[in-house]
Amino acid sequence: MRTAGGLSVRVDPRAAVVVVLLTALALAASVVLLGTGDFRIAPGDVVATLFGHGTTAHEFVIHELRLPRVLVGLLAGACLALSGAVFQSLSRNPLGSPDVIGFGQGAAVGALTVIVLFQGSAVAVAGGALAGGLLTGVAVYLLAWKRGVHGYRLVLVGIGTAAVLTAVNHYLITKANLADATRAVLWMTGSLEGRDWTQVWPLLAVFLAAVPVLAVYGRPLRVLEMGDDAAHALGVPVERARLVLMASGVLLMAAATAASGPIAFVALSAPQLARRLTRAPGPGLAAAAAMGAALLLIADWAAGTVFGDRSLPVGVVTAVLGGCYLLWLLVAERRAGRI
Repeated sequence: MRTAGGLSVRVDPRAAVVVVLLTALALAASVVLLGTGDFRIAPGDVVATLFGHGTTAHEFVIHELRLPRVLVGLLAGACLALSGAVFQSLSRNPLGSPDVIGFGQGAAVGALTVIVLFQGSAVAVAGGALAGGLLTGVAVYLLAWKRGVHGYRLVLVGIGTAAVLTAVNHYLITKANLADATRAVLWMTGSLEGRDWTQVWPLLAVFLAAVPVLAVYGRPLRVLEMGDDAAHALGVPVERARLVLMASGVLLMAAATAASGPIAFVALSAPQLARRLTRAPGPGLAAAAAMGAALLLIADWAAGTVFGDRSLPVGVVTAVLGGCYLLWLLVAERRAGRI
């Protein structure tokens, strides 16, 4: 289809349907999660409260206690999935996820530094995580640079960086006192528990800033999947596009980690699951974002209800599910002869 300004836009019907269904799933999971807890609220009452027709008790529980947690889950899941889709496309490798190539570990180093060395507040910890993720992104880019940044070199440098940063995280925990070590371990697990509006607004701002950039660079990202030579031939400024896309992906990953802790494997699995559903070429950013949001909220619901009275951090559930998915992906890639 062609817009009034002459811009040609192609809409894949299957991909559009998948995006709509995944968005509906994420919204349905949000309603269920808003009504789940010690004070249960029926889905109909949740919807009525969201539209301003609830009781005083329902409005307090939903708007003040539960809605920030659900919004952080939606935004963090979408941000992680978008970041994963960007890096998997740039590296042309399904293993090129930001939590595999070191950016999540870098954010964790920044947060643990604030916790262990400065006993910082929650806001300071979030700032440390954001700074750590961004600095790690710069370091990986510079280390992987050699007449450009290519896919497998980015993945290999990132995996090495992740190993070093993981060791730094362990060292920081060993240097902490008992209270700080406990706080650090809880943060590193990844959880939506206790999230409030102070986590929602910065994450929303980053999401709203990054999405237009990714929309503008969506076509260059698809072309970059074909290789640098093909991208040059089609007029894409390769290194500028790669730098902007990497910066956007790192910022999304760091912001999500700052808001919810390092939630594992959503960035790895959500884009790949979305691709398998849409069966469309290219990164499928909209489908990936919807899949990430739905996946994280469903995992959070499972963490709070499936295990009885013992509620688990959502990071534990995503780590188990993501680990199984990673093993399956490695086997599939090996059978295909790609690794």
